[in-house]
Amino acid sequence: MTLRQWKYEDILRISELEKECFGKEAWSYMMLVSSFETDTFIGVAAEDGGEIVGYGGITVAYDSADIANVAVTEAFRRSGVGGAILEELLARAKAKGAAKVFLEVRVSNTPALLTYLKHGFTGAYTRARYYPDGEDCLVMAKEL
Repeated sequence: MTLRQWKYEDILRISELEKECFGKEAWSYMMLVSSFETDTFIGVAAEDGGEIVGYGGITVAYDSADIANVAVTEAFRRSGVGGAILEELLARAKAKGAAKVFLEVRVSNTPALLTYLKHGFTGAYTRARYYPDGEDCLVMAKEL
């Protein structure tokens, strides 16, 4: 597996993977295009055998950053791909001057929560009924 910066031509595959992982809450193709065109956004793709198997994105503004998404295709989950993407996003954010990183995660997403905890994130606060289905969101943070 290799990690690299998103390329414009990756957006269609990333859009498909976004739908696979997040269903109705997936970013649209145009949202992904818009993020690609933003100077503050960094997108990372994980490739295996020339195929994108995961991706992540982070927005860095001054000394703080927000992880927008981390997704891994089902066949590669629990293999360390998500953690590798996360670490790459953190390294790139730090290189751009971020001192603190935030993310949001469903309280029921145990695999993601465990990954974030393993990589040094801690719970900051919750947002009640944050998601369209009424589920709460946990906001997590990490000092770089």
